[in-house]
Amino acid sequence: MNWNSTALRDASRARNYGKIIELARTHHRMTQLQLGEACGLSQSAISRLEKRGSSPYTMDVLIRVSAHLGIPAALLGLADTGVRAGNGTEHVERRQFLGGVAAMAATPVLAAIPELPDESGQQAAALRLGTTSYRRLDGSTPSRELSGAVHSHMRLIQALVGSAPTPGHRTKLAAVASEAAGLAAWLAWDMGDNGSARSFYGSAVKAARSAGDPLLAAYQAGSLAQFEAHAGNAAQALGLAAAARRFLGPTRPAIADAWLSSVEALGHAARGDQRSADRALTRSRAAAETHTRDEPPPWPWVFAFDEAKVASFRVTCGAKLGLPEWAVTADAAALATGHAKQRALLVLDIAAGHLAAGRIEAAFALASRAMDTGLHYRSGRIVERARALRRSLTTSSPPKVVRDFDEHLHGVYL
Repeated sequence: MNWNSTALRDASRARNYGKIIELARTHHRMTQLQLGEACGLSQSAISRLEKRGSSPYTMDVLIRVSAHLGIPAALLGLADTGVRAGNGTEHVERRQFLGGVAAMAATPVLAAIPELPDESGQQAAALRLGTTSYRRLDGSTPSRELSGAVHSHMRLIQALVGSAPTPGHRTKLAAVASEAAGLAAWLAWDMGDNGSARSFYGSAVKAARSAGDPLLAAYQAGSLAQFEAHAGNAAQALGLAAAARRFLGPTRPAIADAWLSSVEALGHAARGDQRSADRALTRSRAAAETHTRDEPPPWPWVFAFDEAKVASFRVTCGAKLGLPEWAVTADAAALATGHAKQRALLVLDIAAGHLAAGRIEAAFALASRAMDTGLHYRSGRIVERARALRRSLTTSSPPKVVRDFDEHLHGVYL
C-alpha cells in the first residue's frame, strides 16, 4: 500500500484518522469484524472509529489498529519521529516505528493518562501503556526485533518494584510486572526458546499472585497451561488450568470460563482424550455464546474471546488428535481470528488435518504458505511446527510438493 498517496496525506492533515484506517483495512481485504477481533474490539467500535472524522481518538486504540494494519505511526499522529514507508510498499521501517512507540510509552502519552489519586497509580498506568503498545506490535513485528525492547521495559519495572516506597506501590507495580513478563514469555515462545518462555510465564504467575489480582493470576496460569499443552505436557497443562480456575473462584466471568475450557480441551487433546476434549470445547462454546460482543474483555491488556476463537482451538485439538473432521471443517471461522503469525500456526494445524486424511498435496501446499509467514517474521515456533508436520509423513517416494517443501526448509536457520 502506498502510504504516501494523496488520499492518505490529506486525511492525516485533516486528522481524519478513521479514513486512514478504513483505507488500510480495505486494502488488506479485512472486514470491520475481522479487524475488531484482531484488536480486541467489536465491529461496531471499528465502525465508529472509521466514521469519527476529526473528533478525538483514543491513543491506545490507534496504537492497536496501526500495529495490526502496519500503518506508519506518523500518519495517525502517534509520533513525530520521522517514520517513513517504502516506495509504495507495505514495508515500514520497523526499528524507527519501535522507537516511536517506545517514546510514546515513555513520555508524550502521559498527558493522555487520566489524573490518578497517587503517584504510584500514575507510574503503573504509564508502564502498563508501554506494555500494551509492545503487545499490539507483536502482530506486525518479528519477535526478535521486539524482545530487546520488551526485556528492557521489564527490567525497568522490576527495578521500580524493588525500590517501591510502600507495600501499596509495590502491589500495583507487581501487576504491571506480571503483564510484561507474560509478554516476554509469548515472544520467547514465538522465537522457539521454550525454556525462557516457561521461566517468564512462571514469573508472570508469581508476580500476579503478589499483586493479589486473581483474574491476572488466572490468565497467566492459563497461558502457561496453553504453552504446556502445545509442548505435549498434558498433565501439567490440565493441572495449571485447574489452578487458574481456583484463582478465579466460582464467580468467574463467562469469557474467562470460555477461554479456560478451550485451554483444558488442548490439555485433553495432548493426552489423546478425544471425548474430554470435545466436552471441554462444548462448554467453551456455550460460555462464549453468553458473552456480549460489545462487553469489554475482563483482561483488557490481551484480547476478546468468542465463538471464532473456540473454532480455532477445535482446529488445533483436531490436529493433535489426528481428526481431519475437526481440523478442516472449522477452518473458515478459525482463520478469521488473530494476526498473521497466529493464522500461520492455524494453517499448519489445518494442514495436519489434511495430512491425517491422506491429502498430502493439500497439506503441504498449506504448510508452504505458513512457512512463508514464519520466515517473513522469523518465527521459530512456526518453523518448528512446519518441521514437525514434515516428520509426521514417512514415505520413501514423497510427491513433488513435499520435495519442494523440503527444499524450502533446507538451510533455514533462525
